[in-house]
Amino acid sequence: MADPFRVVVTDFLTEADVELPILGDIARIDLAGATSEADLADLLPTADALIVYHDVPMLTAQSINRLGRCRGIVRAGVGYNNLDLEAADLRGIPICNVPDYGAEEVADHAIMMLLAVVRRLGPCHEAIRRGGWDVPIVYGVPRLRGRTLGLVGCGRIGSATALRARAFGLDVVFFDPFVVPGFEKALGIRRASSLEDLFEQSDFVSVHCYLDETTRHLVNADRLARMRAGGVLINTARGPIVDQQALLEALDSGHLAGAGLDVVEREPLDDDRLRFHPRVLLTPHVAFYSVEGFLEMRRKSAEEVRRLLLGQPLRCPVNRAARGERSC
Repeated sequence: MADPFRVVVTDFLTEADVELPILGDIARIDLAGATSEADLADLLPTADALIVYHDVPMLTAQSINRLGRCRGIVRAGVGYNNLDLEAADLRGIPICNVPDYGAEEVADHAIMMLLAVVRRLGPCHEAIRRGGWDVPIVYGVPRLRGRTLGLVGCGRIGSATALRARAFGLDVVFFDPFVVPGFEKALGIRRASSLEDLFEQSDFVSVHCYLDETTRHLVNADRLARMRAGGVLINTARGPIVDQQALLEALDSGHLAGAGLDVVEREPLDDDRLRFHPRVLLTPHVAFYSVEGFLEMRRKSAEEVRRLLLGQPLRCPVNRAARGERSC
């Protein structure tokens, strides 16, 4: 009998109860528990596949070049900016992700944050805890119905957010150059011609795009200044998409009324200006999570690894090697 494949879960997981029923008949699963690339150095040469979470900040070319027999890497999550795709392409190593496990949860979280910031839930709650009963806290709160919500990105999560926003009577507009023409008609929303156009139309903006070098600081001082006065920014995507300094300046000037952030530029948060800002609502990068969503992510990651190991068609390829394209 041939030796079983070796699947290394690089980080985060402390048990493999979900993965074993899917992979146990063909592979041994090693839980590395790594927090840095150095922790993985001895494990990579004999790994047939990797499942990567987020505790290792970056899997660079140095690590990928140590993969002596790897048939593929699965990023257990949506974003894959902690993997060097170019290095993997040069080695012919496919990379896949799990883009659809938490669309409902992130969309729910984005709408929750929008409602909480606009309705001033945090200040009301804190005032009551201090012994007050201060109705004037909500003076100036706008009606949601009829206001415009701009979506930066309208893929799975953006479109799920759009459907929820429409239920509140919001006028939804989006910008996403990767969405096919006519998509907006199916959802009953509108398409902006550019990011500048989107921000100029929007009372509220919610971010739902990938992080890569083209989207870093996509939300910058110029675009924030184009938002309607008293606007609100929501970010449940990736922190570096928003220029944190520009956001703070827009809040301090009063141009923005508030922000709801599940993600920040550097995590854990290290900026007390943001931590204690009276008009910022924060959650610790948890928008993706539900019991069901987390189990779905793990199951789909393991199923994709199985396909990689057995040479079957892949469900969610993200690099050229995974799509069967040759690297230049």
